[in-house]
Amino acid sequence: MKLQIISEKPMSIYDVQKELEKIKKRDTELGFRAQKTEEYLQKFAKLDEKKATELKKKLEDLNIPRIRDEQINKLVDIMPIDADDIRLVLSAYSTTVTNENIVKIADVIKEFKK
Repeated sequence: MKLQIISEKPMSIYDVQKELEKIKKRDTELGFRAQKTEEYLQKFAKLDEKKATELKKKLEDLNIPRIRDEQINKLVDIMPIDADDIRLVLSAYSTTVTNENIVKIADVIKEFKK
């Protein structure tokens, strides 16, 4: 049986944690890869799910041109707080963001880093 991808959407590590919890409840036990993923997520998740969702919403509300969901999720995952780090994260994508918008992003992330 060939598997077919029905949809594809970018997810933050917090979204992946939530999905793993659903799988854990459904199957009562995670497979090897899912267990390793869960360990990774527990180690690197810096916020709880509620705060991560709030941060994502605030970043989306900035309405920065050319910033996609994938980039917002990456910013939420890594949580860079200064302009150079944000520029470095966004350099992985072929998107240019003005210095003014980078400062706005940094200000929003700093609120949640405290």
